[in-house]
Amino acid sequence: MTSLELKVPPIALVFIFMFSMWLVSAQLPKPDILGSGSTIAAAFIVIFGAAVSISGVLAFRQAQTTVNPLAPQEASTLVKSGVYRITRNPMYVGFLLFLLGFGIYLQSVYSLVLCLGFVVYMNRFQIEPEERFLEAHFRSEFVLYKDKVRRWI
Repeated sequence: MTSLELKVPPIALVFIFMFSMWLVSAQLPKPDILGSGSTIAAAFIVIFGAAVSISGVLAFRQAQTTVNPLAPQEASTLVKSGVYRITRNPMYVGFLLFLLGFGIYLQSVYSLVLCLGFVVYMNRFQIEPEERFLEAHFRSEFVLYKDKVRRWI
């Protein structure tokens, strides 16, 4: 299954999962458990997710290292400051928050289940390969960082 590793840009996955979530919400009944304030909550979560992702990108830019998720071998610096003190993957955390907000906006509990699929896919085919490279490249510096900071939150 390594053929899928680092092949699909994470932002493309967000759109694939959004489309899947929309399909699920259109096809399955929507139990009224999310409540009337769900649109406001969804907007807040989406905006917060975008801010988390953007802060991750800005930290990479400031460190002058690659933002390309398909080429971790181009990383020149291990970024450990800013939002990277809280999570090793703020861009992906932001994407997950975006998907959660979208699921809440759709008012579809069933579509929210697909967010778990996003996490599983990202862990296996994006984050694990990235971390293998980072450990090989940055050695003990990455191991110490990995021991101190969680993968997601």
